[in-house]
Formats: sequence, structure tokens, C-alpha cells
Amino acid sequence: MELSADFIRRFNNPFSALRHRNFRYYWGGMCISLIGTWMQNIALPWLAYSMTGSPFLLSLVSALQFTPMLLFSLFAGVIVDRFHKKNILYFTQSAALLITLTLAVLVWSGHVRYWHLLVLATMLGMVNTLDMPTRHSFIIELVGREELMNAIALNSSIFNMARVIGPALAGIVMATMGIAFCFYINSLSFAAVLTGLFFIHPLVENQREFGKGEIWENIKDGLRYIADNEHLSSIIMTVAIIGVFAMNFNVLVPVFTKEVLGQDETVFAFLMSLVGLGSFVGAMLIATMSRSGPQKFVLNVVPFFIAALLILTGLTNKCMITGLCLAASGLFFVAFTSSANSSLQLNSTDGYRGRVISVYLLVFGGGIPLGNIYSGFISDHLGSRAGFIACGGAILALLGLRRFIKMQ
Repeated sequence: MELSADFIRRFNNPFSALRHRNFRYYWGGMCISLIGTWMQNIALPWLAYSMTGSPFLLSLVSALQFTPMLLFSLFAGVIVDRFHKKNILYFTQSAALLITLTLAVLVWSGHVRYWHLLVLATMLGMVNTLDMPTRHSFIIELVGREELMNAIALNSSIFNMARVIGPALAGIVMATMGIAFCFYINSLSFAAVLTGLFFIHPLVENQREFGKGEIWENIKDGLRYIADNEHLSSIIMTVAIIGVFAMNFNVLVPVFTKEVLGQDETVFAFLMSLVGLGSFVGAMLIATMSRSGPQKFVLNVVPFFIAALLILTGLTNKCMITGLCLAASGLFFVAFTSSANSSLQLNSTDGYRGRVISVYLLVFGGGIPLGNIYSGFISDHLGSRAGFIACGGAILALLGLRRFIKMQ
């Protein structure tokens, strides 16, 4: 009975953070915007691959969306800690709207060229470099520390529910209305977030005052803060490995769909929806267990499951088995990242949270271009099967090496 009671106490209302009015407005706006984002995430790689026929050129488009994060995340963290996050989000969401609208017009008019995709992907990446750490560190100002993990998991749940709805909707829209309308829908969806921000009044507006001209010192101060905290540095190292080698679905899945499964964009969209479905289940699982805080098992063992599933995906040749592997990969991936994000924020002080999250996003999102090029290069030369296997094998090798070094 005691074991049963302890088991039950681990679970809580998975929607408890929604009792906060501010978070309801924020969450509602994101529900709409993220569907548009995932429609574009499906349409853009399919457009790039259709225009070039090259997995490597496809990987460049995907990589350029994250390259600015690799270069400028540390600077973004200082900005997030200096200025009010609500004002930053007004700027970033408006800029993203204009960039995606430009892409929609170019595709619809028939004037789009491959270099347009490279330029606009880079511009959107620059906006996201500032937008992402702001959104992540803004959540605690909407719900407080007690509901932070639940709010992060709920935020992840809508992100991943959008991964189910967005790709499925993108497949229908591309087949019936044309690929340009995916970009139009995404550009309009940013208005939902801007509307929600108008009604939000943060519980506190954490704004640390820095002296002018001290950006480099602020960056070094944040890095020292992380290096001196073994818990933070350990999580960030694992996130770096997962960020580079596990986030290559947009490069590998479209090629795998055509090359191995012999299917079209509808099946590609369906497979990406299954990744989203698994991710949504993982997010809701973490939300129901948020009362007990981030779990060591999820932080330390689940990354090995992700690696194994990537290898297994590369060994499949049936749509249903591939879909199940991708769904399971999504579940474990989101369980890990939600727990890592929560643990980093809960173990960071207010004055450093923006910079800690910026480093988290640097190694996570900033590592994606490296992984995209790595997986795209291998797929170009050895096929998409080898791409999946090489990504999973790299995770196993690096995690195992890290464990071995730590034991010495």
C-alpha cells in the first residue's frame, strides 16, 4: 500500500499551470502559432529537396536555420537577462511573421530560387536565436517556480501536438492547394502569439541591470556559473550530444521516405506526424509527473534509448515499423529535453537563467547544423539507412565514452 501511495503521489493534474491567466494567454497563442510552424517545417525541406534532388543541399537549408544559434546564442542570453522578455517577444514574433510572409509570396509567385531558401532560412534562424531563450526563460515569469516543470511540459505538449497536426495538415495543403499556402498559414499564425502577449502581465519582470559595454564579461560570467555547477554542466554536455545527432529527422526522413520506403510527400508528412504524436505522449507523461521534479532515470538512461531507436529505424523497410520507431524516438526525446530544461531552470538563479538557457539552446539547437551536415553527407554517400545508424551509433559511442571518463 505504501508503494502504491508513493506511486500515486508522483502524479498530478497535467494541466495545473493553466490556472495562471498569463500562461493561458501565452499557451493559447502558441497552440495556433506552432501548428503553422510545423506546416512550414514540413513544406520547407520538401520544397528544398524537390528543387535540388540532393540530400546535402537539403541539409544546408536545415542547417542554416540553426547556424545563427551556434554563433550568437551566448550574446542572446545576455540580451534576455538585460531586457524585458515581453518586449523582446514582440520584436521576434513580428520579424518571423514578415520573413515567412516573404517566403510565401516568393513560392506562390513562382519566383523562388534555392538561394532564397538559404537567405530566408538564415534570417529566420537569427530571429529564433533571440526568440527561443526568451520564450523558455519567460515561462517562470508567468507561473512561478512551483508550476515551472508543469508549464514547460505543457509547452512541450503543444509543440508536439503541433507536430502531429501540422505535418498532417501540411500534407493535405501541399497536395490540394499548393506548397505556398503552408507558408502563408504560418505567417498568419504569428498574429496569435502577438495577440496573447498584449494581454499578458508577468508576475515579475526579471531584468538584471548590467553596465554598458560589458557583454563579453557577462558571457564569461555565465559560462563560469555553469562550469562551477556540476549538475548544470553535466546536463548541458548530454544535451549537446543529443542535439547534434538526434535532431536530424527533417534531413533523414524525407530521403528515407523516397529512397527506402518508395513513398511520396503524404507518407513523409504522416511519418513526421508520428514523431509528433510520440513527442506529445512524452510531454504529457512528464507533465503528469512534474510534482516529483526531474527524474535521474530520464536524464541519465533515456538518451541511450534514443540512440537505439535511431539505429533500429535505419534497419527498417516497412512504413508501419518505421513510424513506430519514429514515434518512440519522439517520446523519449521529449521526455529527456523537457526534464533537462526544467532541471536547468530550477537549478539556476534569476540573474543567470537567460544565459543558462542560451547555453542550453546553443548546444542543443546550435548543434543541429553539425548534425544536419553529418547526416546529410552520410546519406548522400551511403544512403539514408546509414544516416540513421550513424547518428544512433555516434550517440552511443559518445555517451559511453563520457561514462568511461567519468569513472576514471
